[in-house]
Amino acid sequence: MAPGEMRAWLAERPRVLDGACGSELLRNGVTAAAYLWGVGALLDATDAVRNLHRDYAAAGAEALTAATFRVAPYALRGAGLEARAGELAALAVRLAREGTRAAGRNALVFASQTTLEDCYRPDLVPDDATLAREHAATAGLLAAAKPDALLLETFNTVREARIAADAATGTGLPVVVSLACQEGGRLLSDEDARDAAAAVAVPGVVAVGVNCTAARELMAALVRVAEGTDLPLVAYANNAWSSSDSPWLAADPLTPLLYARYALAWAAAGARLVGGCCGTAPAHIAAVASTLQS
Repeated sequence: MAPGEMRAWLAERPRVLDGACGSELLRNGVTAAAYLWGVGALLDATDAVRNLHRDYAAAGAEALTAATFRVAPYALRGAGLEARAGELAALAVRLAREGTRAAGRNALVFASQTTLEDCYRPDLVPDDATLAREHAATAGLLAAAKPDALLLETFNTVREARIAADAATGTGLPVVVSLACQEGGRLLSDEDARDAAAAVAVPGVVAVGVNCTAARELMAALVRVAEGTDLPLVAYANNAWSSSDSPWLAADPLTPLLYARYALAWAAAGARLVGGCCGTAPAHIAAVASTLQS
């Protein structure tokens, strides 16, 4: 899919993105998913990954996120799996496509690309040369797996988000950029989401937004993003997952209906791609799809 086609797709109406992969696999008892946040499931539980994609597509997701969150040479190097990065990326995209077909749907498939280091640790972001080299390598191997778009998600600094966006748009695929935020519309680095949105709105980026942010804080961040760009917005919140080591995410888990009410507000504020992040499940996406359609 070309960026222009993706822009037209988003312009038609708010689109439904899927929900969590890693946390939902863990909730379903797939303990392998904890290894490199999903890579273990690609290695040892492919049926579970495929079935989760199927369930999200059946719930109404119009775009599925392939389990490539940590399928990057940088992430796999320390585990001795770097040589398998391209193979794992291709497998993840294939499982998503098989999942949507199994549901009798034709959802798009996005390949996930995230920060080189821990997405909750902006203090660990490497130097610019490392970022440029490694994100270019990751974007290239993800593009070779032939997804419909690249989803750059959970970025916690302006610097890495911009460098990753430049690398991803070089593939020619449509690129969506999403930021991890805390209260007050600030990235985890304490930078303004408005500045981040302006920095990543480069040619080839088709939407910018917020993910892995507490639902109650996401609207403030989304407003700041909207002040920094005219691009369509993206919104998919964390649903009280990992709050033990990430206190800004502490909250009571939202029911599917309540989560869908938040999602409706995000759509009203301009979000054209709405889904769920860690802690959400197919039931949340079904509620979002139903609410947006009605």
